[in-house]
Amino acid sequence: MTMDPLPTVLTMEHEAMQEELARATRAGGRTEEAAWRVTRVLFPHVYREEEFAIPPLLLLPRLARGEVTPDMESILAKTDVMKAELPRMLQEHKVIVEALQKLLQAATADGHTGFARFAQKLILHAQTEEEVLYPASILVGEYIRLKLGKA
Repeated sequence: MTMDPLPTVLTMEHEAMQEELARATRAGGRTEEAAWRVTRVLFPHVYREEEFAIPPLLLLPRLARGEVTPDMESILAKTDVMKAELPRMLQEHKVIVEALQKLLQAATADGHTGFARFAQKLILHAQTEEEVLYPASILVGEYIRLKLGKA
């Protein structure tokens, strides 16, 4: 199965996040320092998300329509990695959220309300991933495995 590119909404979100964080790293003061800390912990994590957490989500529209085809079996390698890496991904979120909270505090102290709101938004984004996207990614694999009799 050839995989489509990552969902536009998610790639646009990641690109916007990178752009805003890049602006924060040029803000000066405590905001700049805190933004660099976020960058260091966030981007390796985002790379892993784009490697194995997000690709299974591309199948959700087809699965919701009841389509299950043998070529979907190829996604199982990614969902197996996602399932195995889930504890690490959640631990990374803790580190990322701590860095974002420091960015929120620094941006607030420096008077950069836009960067403070950005940090709040990313904290909520992490929660959405933990509660919705990561479980959905794993469930895609479990569902396909069940439907294709690969259990």
